[in-house]
Amino acid sequence: MSTEAIDNELDRASTVIRTAWGVGGLVALVIGVLILVWPGKTAAVVAAVIAIYAIITGLVYLGLGIFAKRYGIWARIGHLVLGALFIIGGVVALANLRTATELLAIVLGITVGILWIIEGVAALTLLRGVPSKVWVIIYAVITIIAGIILLFSPLYGALALWWLLGISLVVMGAVQIVRALRFSAERL
Repeated sequence: MSTEAIDNELDRASTVIRTAWGVGGLVALVIGVLILVWPGKTAAVVAAVIAIYAIITGLVYLGLGIFAKRYGIWARIGHLVLGALFIIGGVVALANLRTATELLAIVLGITVGILWIIEGVAALTLLRGVPSKVWVIIYAVITIIAGIILLFSPLYGALALWWLLGISLVVMGAVQIVRALRFSAERL
């Protein structure tokens, strides 16, 4: 392969990388701005997408229950029931989108709270094998306290996490766009 052919391949690879980074950064930036400008509406869109996903999943399960002849009768009935539940859940969520959005935020807040408590406790189990015990203890205590706060106010905690996500996406998107603009084939 000639030097010119290699340079052409590197230029094409550079263009693909720049484009991917640029598009990814732009998508992150736009989503972040949407979260910050319209946090409730953006959260409602997320809840609607999950509801639509539930309906599609329900249709797949119904199809399995109806057409999968190799399954036994109980497996097919199970798929039919599961499909119906997914569809009902998705339709109810779409019909009550505001409530579904709030419920999703509460579930997210509770889930993150529980995970942070578990993470803090897990960090404490590592005390014996680490040289910086003080930092592990500080980290564990902060994580456990943050988890408990989220459990007692999951909706407000989820709102704070939502804003943090928006801010993070704006910053990461802007940085990714700058990376894309400054990237060249010479770096490959």
